[in-house]
Amino acid sequence: MNIQGHAALVTGGGSGLGEATARELARLGAKVAVLDVNLDNARRVAGEINGIACHCDITNTDSLQAAMDEAAAAHGPARILMNIAGIGSAKRVVGKDGSAAPLEDFAKVVTVNLIGTYNASRLFAAACAKLDPLEDGERGVMVFTASVAAFDGQVGQQAYSASKGGLVGMTLPMARDLAQHGIRVCTIAPGLFSTPLMRTLPEPVQASLAASIPFPPRLGKPEEFAALAAHIVTNTHLNGEVIRLDGALRMAPR
Repeated sequence: MNIQGHAALVTGGGSGLGEATARELARLGAKVAVLDVNLDNARRVAGEINGIACHCDITNTDSLQAAMDEAAAAHGPARILMNIAGIGSAKRVVGKDGSAAPLEDFAKVVTVNLIGTYNASRLFAAACAKLDPLEDGERGVMVFTASVAAFDGQVGQQAYSASKGGLVGMTLPMARDLAQHGIRVCTIAPGLFSTPLMRTLPEPVQASLAASIPFPPRLGKPEEFAALAAHIVTNTHLNGEVIRLDGALRMAPR
């Protein structure tokens, strides 16, 4: 798919990997809707890329549908969905005081990262399936954002790894399911990236994490994630695939 002129939705587009992806799609000529639970961040990014900002909680169907409707009214029906919104968590199953981890913490991470992504994907796919086909019969493309934690999660990452592993497991069956409609599905599993969350860590900790990456021995740049996300859109034969973007990193237990 040629990105130029098509409408794109980017969840979590107000910061980090989502912001970089929104900027890259806009640079390549897409009409970008920045969907984020933080409307101020969404407005900042959208204002700088001539896009539209939409408040959106991906776990709430009414909120999500309203954001998609607002974007469609401004840009027309979307053919590109970047599922980047997500949260992190680290909590041992049994705490230092011997108590079990709260079930609510686990459920919240899975609800946002896995169920929220599915929620956005199903609504996007239903709308996209009604569009006229493009070259190769393609109607749309969506990208999930997993993590290397889906494969080698660390101590305390049970909820995060389970949620991201769910996205990995959902990729191929979703691609097979939507093939009849000409909608492609791929997943990026990033490693350690220089995001606002990462930059809250002390510099020595960031340097240590960067040194653990075989090559290049540095944190990933959000622009590198964005470049891969854009390539997935333009390469029509990429479908049902999970791509690690991690500099050959394999996470240690802790």
